[in-house]
Amino acid sequence: MLLHLCIGSAYAWSVFAKPLSTKFGWSATDVAFTFSLAIALLGISAAFLGHFVERRGPRVAWTTASIFFGAGVALSGLAVHLGSLYLLYLTYGIIAGIGLGIGYIAPVSTLVKWFPDRREMATGMAVFGFGAGSLVTGPIAAKLIQTVGISGTFYILGAAYFIVMFSVSQYLAPPAREWTPPVPASQQRRAVSRDLSQLTANEAVRTKRFWMLWVMLFINVSAGIMLISQASPMAQEKVGMSAIAAAAVVGAMGLFNGGGRIVWASVSDWVGRPNIFTFFFLLQLIAFLYMPSLHQALLFEILLFAIISCYGGGFASIPAYIGDLFGTKQLGAIHGYILTAWSAAGIVGPMVVAAIKDATKSYDATFYVFAGLLAVALAVSLWIRLEIRVLRQANESQPTHTNPISSAEK
Repeated sequence: MLLHLCIGSAYAWSVFAKPLSTKFGWSATDVAFTFSLAIALLGISAAFLGHFVERRGPRVAWTTASIFFGAGVALSGLAVHLGSLYLLYLTYGIIAGIGLGIGYIAPVSTLVKWFPDRREMATGMAVFGFGAGSLVTGPIAAKLIQTVGISGTFYILGAAYFIVMFSVSQYLAPPAREWTPPVPASQQRRAVSRDLSQLTANEAVRTKRFWMLWVMLFINVSAGIMLISQASPMAQEKVGMSAIAAAAVVGAMGLFNGGGRIVWASVSDWVGRPNIFTFFFLLQLIAFLYMPSLHQALLFEILLFAIISCYGGGFASIPAYIGDLFGTKQLGAIHGYILTAWSAAGIVGPMVVAAIKDATKSYDATFYVFAGLLAVALAVSLWIRLEIRVLRQANESQPTHTNPISSAEK
């Protein structure tokens, strides 16, 4: 949780947006691109370095992440000192973004292996830190900017992130091969369910169910990050909130983003990953169809927080879903490939809502567009159930001496 709390500070980027624009006259789009670039590099580096995480282990991976992220944030102070926007793109967007990608997947894949009977609960607690990072970093960064300036804030935060991340990364270690958690007779829990297959990352990407997961995550993230990027002006325009009240809503979104990762993760351990994703898309579809006609602040907040909780819950649910479908042999690498959906959504979501708002001068059409995407995601969440059923039946039909993985994949 501490590790993810540090890299989750990226969600507090908006704290720097106005000060940077005011100081240098950079446009809001120029400044926002720094965040989009960091999120894009998160998914890209996770995809390309997932094999590195599996091969070298979580300790080496997180030590590497601490160097990239800490240095990237600290060097952003130099970029601000020199007044160079492109250097800021390099330091925060690319260098720190690479640290985000490596840092995100390393503890997640390790926790799934340590807690096979509570996969989503374990990963949900970790990625809660990522979702809640803005709650901690936002107020601290805002205070530091007032006292030591923007450059000094980056220097201090970068050093702090490196110290915390490097220190706690030395604790991370995977369990022994074939390890399973002991189950005391007095505390019998559910039996650990058998994974449907044990595939390498390169084998996984050649299956239909991998791309189904990719589409589901892409749409879930697109819907959530669209709201994150426009929550404050949307609240002011749609339901007449003041700027101060809208800012409070944005802060509360961090709590629901993080809390959704634990709550929905815990629920899905009992109801199953296919059920929780179908619920996510059904709930969000109803919310997006209703929001264009919404003019009450309280109802707006309820629906907004519900959607953001699904946004966070999707991140917590994906690692366990990957383990269910592809096994844990190369879960980190497969997770890295899946997170390219996050990179794409981090660019597509904010750009689509901005383009529609500029063209129509309203957010209403945006809700209908994303409702259509969520309907597609709902259909895919039902389609993947059929794929799971076929794979399970194929596994059950194989003799015990036959390799169920290759036979089922055939």
